[in-house]
Amino acid sequence: MITTKNLTFGYSSHRVVLNDITLELDRGHIHGLLGCNGIGKTTLLKIFCGIMRPQRGSVSVGGTDPHRRCPATFERLMIIPEEFDLPNISLECFAKITSPFYPRFDMGQMRCYAEELGVNTTQRLHSMSMGQRKKAYIAFALACNVEMLLLDEPTNGLDIPSKSIFRRLLASYVDDSRMVVISTHQVADVEQLLDNIVILDQRGVVLNASTSEITRRLKFGKAEVGDEVLYAERTIAGDISVMVNDADADTPLNIELLFNATVANRDAVAAIFANTKNVK
Repeated sequence: MITTKNLTFGYSSHRVVLNDITLELDRGHIHGLLGCNGIGKTTLLKIFCGIMRPQRGSVSVGGTDPHRRCPATFERLMIIPEEFDLPNISLECFAKITSPFYPRFDMGQMRCYAEELGVNTTQRLHSMSMGQRKKAYIAFALACNVEMLLLDEPTNGLDIPSKSIFRRLLASYVDDSRMVVISTHQVADVEQLLDNIVILDQRGVVLNASTSEITRRLKFGKAEVGDEVLYAERTIAGDISVMVNDADADTPLNIELLFNATVANRDAVAAIFANTKNVK
């Protein structure tokens, strides 16, 4: 489990990007971490990894403070940042050098993942395109079999077939002992994977709820007479809305529409989920 309590971080006194974040992220889920540009999603992932330290509040990763950088914690945790640099060696060589830090690493798994993603494990990483390097890093990360996998914009640079393969591999990765946290703006790429949604804004956590809880409390689609509409936008097929679900309606979750509703009508959405975990 990853937990934060009243976590605040700012790059200066005039630029606070995380404000009083209280949050619980449980194993057994793929969590989507959403927020507008500059709200602090990447910073929060770096705090989870001990790269940065909150100025106020606390963070616990698997029961320990990640800033202590205990090996027993970091062998259970991995991040794939949006931007990264790998040495000019092959994926095979990179894995042999790096895998001792991850006791559950499986070279056979990595080779299988790489083959599915179309990555040559003997090719030098610097001779690959950005998308190929991203796929190589994904293959390595999945084969490390960590309990907590953090992904920052993981589909950036991937072509359409690779996104489909990535979704399939990630869906089979999570079990009761593992969690994945995905920070992304490309919601459509991962929408069907996410089973818990976290939305942040300048005031903190707007929403932290399972997709089943969201669709129990809200409905998405065309509004009817009498519906309590929280947000609506016009499309070529007509208006689509986010509404209070007061009749146990069963509608598919539209995460992009949900996000826009929280931006446009923050307090109303937060109030609906006020008695769920960590929402203010």
